[in-house]
Amino acid sequence: MARRKNRHVGSSVEEFLSEEGILEASTLKAVKTAIAWQIADEMKRQRITKSRMAQRMETSRAQLDRLLDGERDVTLDMITRAASVLDKEIVIQLR
Repeated sequence: MARRKNRHVGSSVEEFLSEEGILEASTLKAVKTAIAWQIADEMKRQRITKSRMAQRMETSRAQLDRLLDGERDVTLDMITRAASVLDKEIVIQLR
């Protein structure tokens, strides 16, 4: 019986996701998750509660929860406001 060759053996994850047509969506999800994690981690490090963070950002706790979810759509403005409250900067680059 002949073995069927797996067309993905030896390919990168990026190539696999591209071939499956999900590279862009996967990348976006990964970026949002990473940003949410970094903001939550910095809040914890600085001992800032969600309520206090939302107040400093001049937004609702629900909006902050959406930002920290990593699955939801958030605006660049919201990310920038969070970074500012945490005394951090956002760096974005196109490659």
